[in-house]
Amino acid sequence: MNGDGESDDHGHGEITPLKAAAERVRGLRGEWLDRWEAEPVSLDRIAGRTLAEPIDAPTDVPARSHATMDGYAFDATAGYPYELADREVFPESDPGEIGDGEAVRIFTGAPLPAGANAVLKQEEATVEDGRLSGSPTDPGTYVYERGSNVAAGERLFAAGERLGAKDAVLLGDLGIEEVPVIERLSVGLLATGTEIHEGRRDDLDSPMLAGLVRGWGGEATYEGTVPDEYDRVRDRIAGLADDHDVVMTTGGTSVGDKDYVVRALRELGTVHFHRVALRPGKPIAVATLDARDAVVFAIPGKPVGAHTVTSLVARPFFTGSTALPTVDAAVTSDVGISVPGFTYAIPVTLDGDEATPLGHADSPLAVYEETFDPSVLSSSTRATRADGFVLTESGLSAGETVAVVPYPVVER
Repeated sequence: MNGDGESDDHGHGEITPLKAAAERVRGLRGEWLDRWEAEPVSLDRIAGRTLAEPIDAPTDVPARSHATMDGYAFDATAGYPYELADREVFPESDPGEIGDGEAVRIFTGAPLPAGANAVLKQEEATVEDGRLSGSPTDPGTYVYERGSNVAAGERLFAAGERLGAKDAVLLGDLGIEEVPVIERLSVGLLATGTEIHEGRRDDLDSPMLAGLVRGWGGEATYEGTVPDEYDRVRDRIAGLADDHDVVMTTGGTSVGDKDYVVRALRELGTVHFHRVALRPGKPIAVATLDARDAVVFAIPGKPVGAHTVTSLVARPFFTGSTALPTVDAAVTSDVGISVPGFTYAIPVTLDGDEATPLGHADSPLAVYEETFDPSVLSSSTRATRADGFVLTESGLSAGETVAVVPYPVVER
C-alpha cells in the first residue's frame, strides 16, 4: 500500500500528472462558463467575481489630452518665443484653442487647448513683455495624451476573467458603473463514510473545503453525510447535483471495498480523471454530470491531503488560474522521497530565509525521519500550521534553495 491508502499497482487506471490535471480542470471551467447565469454588480463588489462577458473600452482614455504639470501649453514644433495669451486653463475649463506661435498658462489636469502638444513646466519658463521662452521642449512633454491609456474599442477584460479590487479603478475611469459577472457557484459539500455518518469520527474536511470555496468566490453549503452504501452514495450525489453547480465529496475515492464514490460518478456521468500523481492527495476524481449541469470533485478523506489536492487541482475551476507564485528559502534538512514519478507537496514553516519541513524529525512535528511520509502527514492536523509547501519530484538537500508556495496563494 502507498501513503494515500491505495495499492501502488497502477493497474487501477492511468495516473494524471499534477500540471495536466490542473490544466484540464481550468479547461473544464472554460467549457462550462456559458452554462452559468450572470448578474450585474457595482464596482465596489467585483473583487473575486468572474466576468460573464468581455469588456471593451467604450471611449479613449483620457478622452482629451491634458497637462501633467503646471506651466505653459503650446505647439512645440514652432519654437520659442511664444506670445502669451491673456487667459489661463484650469482642469474645469473649456480649453478653447491657441493660435500659431501662441502659448497659454495651464495647470495640472487641465485639458490642452486645440493646437497645443506640449507643456513647459513653470520652473523652466521665462516670461518677458508677454513673450514665453524656456528650456527645449519636445511634443508630448508633460502631456497625458488622448487615448494613450486606453484606445476606444480595445479589449481590456476577457470573459471568464476573475476580477480584483484594483480593476474597479480602470473600469471606473472608463465610466462603467457595473459589470456582468457569473453568479456565485453553488457548491454542495458531502462527507462520505459510515464512521463519520454515525458520529464515530469527526468530519474535519468539510469546514476546510467550505473555506476554500468561499475564498475562491463560491457559495458553500454543508449537505451532511452519507454512509458507505453504494445506492445511498450514488443517490445523494445525484440529488445534490440537481441542486448545486458543483458537488464536493470527501472520502470514498480510493479502491477499497467500500470506496463507492468514483463508481457512482461513472454511473451518473463522465469521470475525466481519477488519481493524480501528487502525494499527499493522489486519489482525487473529477467528473461532469451533464444531465444535471453539475461538476463533481471527489476529494480524498485525509484532511491535509484533501486541502493539498483541492488547492492544486480544483482551484482552477473557480479562479481560472493555475499560477503558483513562490518565495525562495533554504531548506533546513534533507528530505528523501520513496516513490519516483510523483509530485510531492512538502509542508514547511518559514523563518526568515529558511524553510523547515514540518513533519521532519528536526521539526516540532516529528512524523518522518528523513524520507517524506505522505501517509501519516496527510492525517496530521498539526501539519496545517505550515506556512506553505514545496512542490518537488525529487528529494531535497539541506541548504538547497527551494520555491515555497505560501498557503494564501492557493486559498484565494
